[in-house]
Amino acid sequence: MSVEHLEILRLGQRGEGVAEASVGTVYLPFTLPGDVVAAQFDNGTLQGVDVVVPRADRLAPVCPYFGTCGGCAVQALPAEPYRAWKQDLVADALRKAGLPAVATPLVEAHGAGRRRATFHSRLQPTPNVLRAPAVKTGFMRARSHDLIDIAACPVLAPELDGALPAARRIAEALQNVGKPLDIVVTATDTGLDVDLRGLGPLQDSDRRRLALMAAELDLARLSNHGDVVLERRSPSLRIGVASLVPPPGAFLQAAARGEAALGDVVMAAVGGARKVADLFCGVGTFALRLATVASVVAVDLEGPGLAALSRAARLAPGLKAVSTEARDLFRRPLHVDELAAFEAVVFDPPRAGALAQAEALAASAVPVVVAVSCNPVTFARDAAVLVGGGYSLERVVPVDQFLFASHVEMVGVFRRPKATTRPKRRLFG
Repeated sequence: MSVEHLEILRLGQRGEGVAEASVGTVYLPFTLPGDVVAAQFDNGTLQGVDVVVPRADRLAPVCPYFGTCGGCAVQALPAEPYRAWKQDLVADALRKAGLPAVATPLVEAHGAGRRRATFHSRLQPTPNVLRAPAVKTGFMRARSHDLIDIAACPVLAPELDGALPAARRIAEALQNVGKPLDIVVTATDTGLDVDLRGLGPLQDSDRRRLALMAAELDLARLSNHGDVVLERRSPSLRIGVASLVPPPGAFLQAAARGEAALGDVVMAAVGGARKVADLFCGVGTFALRLATVASVVAVDLEGPGLAALSRAARLAPGLKAVSTEARDLFRRPLHVDELAAFEAVVFDPPRAGALAQAEALAASAVPVVVAVSCNPVTFARDAAVLVGGGYSLERVVPVDQFLFASHVEMVGVFRRPKATTRPKRRLFG
């Protein structure tokens, strides 16, 4: 075992301190630029790190699990350098892709905290073989598959105050199943919506036990990997003027304020477009807002999400036409002739980005393209494709809804110079 004293030079993409050691560049979690640390190595492998001389303005963490739980990387970083780091995650990705660093100041959109969380639960053997295994419920340790049993989380919205106790009760009730369990909890306007993952099909006895527990815990809905065990109230969320009942476990933006901030940027970018495509639309985060000003074609692969979107659009007052199409946009992106029907296109793919769809858009004449992403690297890659196809990257707005974490959302606005816009053929109703 050897010990090296190192100065942290900068923060990496995952919020880890970066230093130069005898073994090369090392990434040290929970350290900050300006810290001096003692790093322990065993045959060149990092074994541990201690902050020996902290930077002068280092903050006291707000959570007792900081340094063990892997959820929040930079609680000790002061506000101004925190904002600069988040903004630079986007700007640096743009620079590396050969694009102008047109990122605007960071929009802080974590609001009251996250409205959804995934808790993990595992049986932990006890030293005494005569005692039943303990059930741990919480989050994963940093850089590990070990589970940290937690009592509370400061980045969750107040509406999730009952989520962790409910998750723990459910996990304890299912300990006879003996499987690792993930418990996805979403705070809705009508109560907690819980979806269980990892159990496989439930025995009738477990379903009855869970149904009784859902009633006891006053859950709005309890599901097992999308299969509803008990729905006492429709779990409802407001998106613009629409009221949405999402499918169990459906993807949603983590914070309500974050969703609203992204929606505001998208709406402003689309402007006066009369017909808009919303690609990778999910449950309608943008489509249901866009439909207040334009007719919308919403495309995604997941049928339940599209059905929920359609129901919400039908019941909402004053929306323009919303149609949906189930389609794998990775394998079958909208091609140039189809894109000719639209005055604006919004696309919000998973972290992998949407290279094939970006290539089709780059060959199109769509006047305005709005790209939403949670991954600066794949966003910059897709943005470079659009710019290579003649679009001008007007601005990129970074949005922070994950306080203390390395995640950052962004919205890029691309415009086709009017001189290059070709006539559009209307293929969709």
